[in-house]
Amino acid sequence: MAILRNPSEPSSKKVSVKERVSAFKNLPRFFALIWATSPLMTIGNIALRVIKAAIPVLMLWVGKLIIDEIIVQIAAPTPVFNLIWWYLGIELGLAVLSDVINRSITLLDSLLGDLFSNQTSVRLIQHAASLDLYQFEDSKFYDKLERARRQTTSRTVLMSQVLTQLQDIITIVFFAVGLIAFKPILILILFIAIIPSFLGETTFSERTYSLTRSWTPQRRELDYLRYIGASDETAKEIKIFGLQDFIAERFKVLADKYFKANKSLATNRALWGSLLSSVGTVAYYGAYAFIIIDTVQGDISLGKLTFLAGSFLQMRNMLQSIMNRFSQIAESALYLQDLFDFFELKSQIKLEDKKLPVPNPIKQGFTFENVGFKYPGAEKYSLKDLNFHLNVGEKLALVGENGAGKTTLVKLLSRLYEPTEGRILLDGVDLRDYDLANLRREVSVIFQDFVKFQLKADENIAVGSIKQRGNKELIETSAVKSLADNVISKLPEGYEQLLGKRFEGSVDLSGGEWQKIALARAYMGNAQLLILDEPTSALDAKAENEVFIRFAELMKGKTAVLISHRFSTVRMADRILFLENGGLLELGSHEELIAKNGKYAALFNLQAQGYV
Repeated sequence: MAILRNPSEPSSKKVSVKERVSAFKNLPRFFALIWATSPLMTIGNIALRVIKAAIPVLMLWVGKLIIDEIIVQIAAPTPVFNLIWWYLGIELGLAVLSDVINRSITLLDSLLGDLFSNQTSVRLIQHAASLDLYQFEDSKFYDKLERARRQTTSRTVLMSQVLTQLQDIITIVFFAVGLIAFKPILILILFIAIIPSFLGETTFSERTYSLTRSWTPQRRELDYLRYIGASDETAKEIKIFGLQDFIAERFKVLADKYFKANKSLATNRALWGSLLSSVGTVAYYGAYAFIIIDTVQGDISLGKLTFLAGSFLQMRNMLQSIMNRFSQIAESALYLQDLFDFFELKSQIKLEDKKLPVPNPIKQGFTFENVGFKYPGAEKYSLKDLNFHLNVGEKLALVGENGAGKTTLVKLLSRLYEPTEGRILLDGVDLRDYDLANLRREVSVIFQDFVKFQLKADENIAVGSIKQRGNKELIETSAVKSLADNVISKLPEGYEQLLGKRFEGSVDLSGGEWQKIALARAYMGNAQLLILDEPTSALDAKAENEVFIRFAELMKGKTAVLISHRFSTVRMADRILFLENGGLLELGSHEELIAKNGKYAALFNLQAQGYV
């Protein structure tokens, strides 16, 4: 995301009632995931809530019996407390049981929520890895990813909300039986009272969801500005260029816009919520007046008064909670759609069950036939009509100006991208007919923008073949080959040293030292094709030359593709492919291209003058 653009206006797309209702279809799928997380915990949670649902009614009824019995004993010549103590003991037991069940439900909600969050996060990581590389280079994809990532933690509350909803509905059914038996009109008053509040909450939940969703790109930008404004990776540029005020102002402008939009919505929600809620309060006291009149007139006992008043109050509060929670559940179910939408994203690189294994050894090599590639939505091709053959055991250098298509070519070769047109053959067979996982084991790539993992030194090397992370001998041998052993020998804890700056006790490396660590990854596997995409750019010319001489010796008999802007390094390759504007301009050995006196020769001579 470019931070130099003006803060864009969020879209104001509203969520229709139909969309809100249809969002409930996500709940069965959601609970299927919860059930898969832990069937035992799910059953236990539901069972406890069913028991808990009956306790409020039982306690009110026992309270009614206590009051009626007290009235009887007051009128009796000789009071007898036995029955009162029994009732009081039962109510005490119900209170203790209710507390134990509450704590048990809270525990199960917490444990089940954590498990669900963990498993969903794992699934999100795995699914993201299955998607195509170009999708990660699309800002709209990142909006979807960001919304999905938020759901892995925030949507676990939805489970508790839905189960609490079912629990309260069961409780209300019990209360309703009592009210209908004694005063049916109270039920009608109750439902009329809560409808305004419900409609208000539904409306504002819809607006909250619309606001949150439409501001996803802006919230991502806020996170980005917050990060670059206080990060070890950007601190030098921030200080040198005095960017702190610029970034702070950018953040403030965008944050203030979001605050104002959210403030307006939150204020209106609070005002209307208070007004509509007061309708329910007035209705409660109106119903209470009915009950008092009946009690004074002797139609019902004092115990029934307390039962009916308590039942009506609890039903009113529960129904209001249910209606409000209904809106929250609908809102959460809408957000949940973001998670499912992400899981429904599919890779354009088709993975079929029956795929050919990559030949070992490769006999003929790789052939590009009229290969073209264009990013989705782009008008211009990054590569066009590319034809050449990469021989087995050949060292091929790719040369060209920035944007010529060099990195795109190696991503096609490793099948991180699929050709938009044409095909790539391996031993005469389309690359798409080979098993993808097998292919990527046989093709090792080290990119210029390699990742500096905040892991131990041996783990940083082992990512080149992560299944071999326990093979200390292979890791150390790979470090020797890349000259990273000299770097690691200086670390306080050697191969066990944590690298980077993020965690306590870690040690950061220079750019050149990091690149030697990254190069060691290339030697971890036994890939038949090794691609180095400017992995030595942080090294000086002498150090890079040393690395590539060593690389050429170690890679004898294997196929390699390398990209470098230094022609002194490129000339060591068997052949050089010169790309210009996504097409093949020149192809041949260093001597052949110099003799041709074309674009390569001109650039080589120009660079050579810099060393005179």
